[in-house]
Amino acid sequence: MNYQIKMSRRLQQIDTMIGQSYQHIWDCCCDHGLLGLTLLKRQAADTVHFVDIVPVLLRQLEDDLKTHYGQMQSKSRWQVHCTDVINLPLVEVCENPDSDKHLIVIAGVGGELTISLMTAILSRFSNYPLEFILCPVHHNYKVREFLISRQLGLIAESLIIENKRGYEILHVAQNVADPVSTVGSKMWDFSQQAHLDHLHKNIKHYQRIAKNPLTNVQAIIHQYQNLLHRQSVS
Repeated sequence: MNYQIKMSRRLQQIDTMIGQSYQHIWDCCCDHGLLGLTLLKRQAADTVHFVDIVPVLLRQLEDDLKTHYGQMQSKSRWQVHCTDVINLPLVEVCENPDSDKHLIVIAGVGGELTISLMTAILSRFSNYPLEFILCPVHHNYKVREFLISRQLGLIAESLIIENKRGYEILHVAQNVADPVSTVGSKMWDFSQQAHLDHLHKNIKHYQRIAKNPLTNVQAIIHQYQNLLHRQSVS
């Protein structure tokens, strides 16, 4: 089978960050399913779930899956779910709720929607051993604050620059000791100019917000500036 999958740098990095085998991986807001297809191809999970709310996309994706993976001699299976992410059918597909490991990937949506989806999932499945990989398109600081408030710990994080825009990818889970930082702790490589540019962009963004007298973001600005200071003296 020669089925080529061309992914963006963001999706390639997410794929790289998924190292261990899971019982279930949920590719949420999957669009054309490129990440899930890659994970299915390398058998990263017993079952790869494709989740989106756009029926026409999922019909095409299901046709592709049946064509290229319908007769695969592989332990990996796939399922397609046309549903909102807040309605993930974990209960229906999970044979061993206490031990089956789920990785839920939410990428390519805004930070506020990411928080909303995470709130619903954590509320419904508080007793499940869940891991998340998140890549919001903006509001990274808010997402990180939310993760801290819900006591999620950091497994890994990465900063990817694509089309001159920085994307922060977070791999988090419950019962992980390493804390999430509001401004990032493991993702920065200040030997790369692109990382410095992303940091300066964040500072300028909150400096613009600070011009509104009704906002108080000075503490956020200081946290980002402290990263610059640590970089300059290292």
